[in-house]
Amino acid sequence: MLAALFLDHPGRPAPAWLRVAWLVGLTAALAAVCWLALAAFTSNWDAIWERRSIFWRGWGLTIGISLAALVLSTALGVLLSLARRSRILPLRSIAILYVELVRGSPLLVQILFLWSVFGLVHFNDRILAGILILSGFSAAYLAEIIRGGIEGVGESQLESARAIGLTTPQTYRFVIFPQAMRNILPALTGQFASLIKDSSLLSIIGIEEFTLAAQQVNSATYSTLESYVPLALGYLLLTLPISGLARLLERRFHYEH
Repeated sequence: MLAALFLDHPGRPAPAWLRVAWLVGLTAALAAVCWLALAAFTSNWDAIWERRSIFWRGWGLTIGISLAALVLSTALGVLLSLARRSRILPLRSIAILYVELVRGSPLLVQILFLWSVFGLVHFNDRILAGILILSGFSAAYLAEIIRGGIEGVGESQLESARAIGLTTPQTYRFVIFPQAMRNILPALTGQFASLIKDSSLLSIIGIEEFTLAAQQVNSATYSTLESYVPLALGYLLLTLPISGLARLLERRFHYEH
């Protein structure tokens, strides 16, 4: 009976909220099982528990940085995708150059290089710098995802929009973007999950996010495994629900071509 709640039936799929709740519960159960299994082989959990506030602060900062970068990178990605389709040659060239340069080098290299640039202009806000760097990197990938979704809309749709007198902004708002979003949801949510994981690299410039918090606890306790198990579980608790939500949205907005 209980299992039937989570199974699809013809004409009666499981509610979306139930699927999300099931995924979150399964993730929490997996984390608990891993924690208990590892507790049998390690013995310094008391020292980790005493420093739990360090993990909480780092996890909270990771969530804050990721949310801010997600909003900023999405806005910048939309602008870049539109610039790449612009008829203004300089604007289109700048957008193409930016996307290719960012996608052509590792994020770690960009963090080190741009933090050095920030240092030259005496900009010392590490958190804001990290958000800007992470947003700029993710925006280049989002721009290509969004551009691909826009170009996947059939030409007949655009001609129909022009025929009924829609302006270019109206065409994008009412015709192109709704259909493009349907096509790019899986890739879009996948990039959002990658953005959360990429935030761990910001520890290289001293931002006390989740990864650096685990490193600090490890340095203080000399308990490597015990320090990094909460780190792995913390990232899983952030990224697995996003992946599950992506599949739910993909199925909900699926349509036959």
